[in-house]
Amino acid sequence: NKLRWSSKKALIEDALHATRAAVEEGIVPGGGVALLRCIPALEKMTLKGDEAIGLNIIKRALEEPIRQIAVNAGFDGSVIVNKIKNSKANEGFDAEKGEFVDMIKAGIIDPVKVTHSALRNAASISSLILTTETLITEKVKEEEEDKKK
Repeated sequence: NKLRWSSKKALIEDALHATRAAVEEGIVPGGGVALLRCIPALEKMTLKGDEAIGLNIIKRALEEPIRQIAVNAGFDGSVIVNKIKNSKANEGFDAEKGEFVDMIKAGIIDPVKVTHSALRNAASISSLILTTETLITEKVKEEEEDKKK
């Protein structure tokens, strides 16, 4: 009973923080759609060599939230990403229903502040990894490795 209350309290606090963030800076289509919509701006950049490779990595990373949501729901992530890339601005994939919807109208939204912060933190961590000679990761347990195969 105490565990259930603690879990409910955490959900309420998360909702409260998300609502405050949305009020502060607004909202964007959720489910990774806003990140995917950044890619055309990056495609306008003309870079060469390592910088072009880095830009391609960033573009692929911006696709990953949608791709992973689709895979987790049992769909082909690449197909979903490509359909959304060729759709209207707010259109995205409602993984629960298995259909494409206007994310704003469906209430699938993210606060701008949270999305911006996540992107900034990812860029910061990536930069640290690139400039560090050593990286320590958690060892994957054998049973988790077997599940991946």
